[in-house]
Amino acid sequence: MNPLIMLADLIVVIHFALMAFIVFGLLVVLLGVVFRWAWVRNIWFRAIHLFVILVIVGEALAGVRCPLTVWEHDLRVRAGQTTFEGDFIAHWVHRLMFFRAEPWVFTVAYITFGLVVLATFLLAPPRFQRAAKPTVAPEPADA
Repeated sequence: MNPLIMLADLIVVIHFALMAFIVFGLLVVLLGVVFRWAWVRNIWFRAIHLFVILVIVGEALAGVRCPLTVWEHDLRVRAGQTTFEGDFIAHWVHRLMFFRAEPWVFTVAYITFGLVVLATFLLAPPRFQRAAKPTVAPEPADA
């Protein structure tokens, strides 16, 4: 198989994983609020989740195409492909991720999703993990 097509397919899988992290990350945070899962308040998880959606919102507001989409498209063109679809997995990942709508629809969706992610910071504020205090063993009593 052509290495450019393999790289383009890898980018599709990474793109899909990133999208799944954003969507399911929000779902997990909301479920964590309901079920009182303390780990959903982890500052690193929440900060990365917020950062990724803010980058997407920023790209949408600036009218910038996602770099992963651009790289994948360029690789496929260089490999001589005329469509985005590659092998079986890449084909179905594309079908799940990309659909046709006016650009403003995506911008509104991204902004709305970003605002919901921000709202979870109020609903379930992230917390820094506190270091456990060392326990001091009692000194043996003199006999």
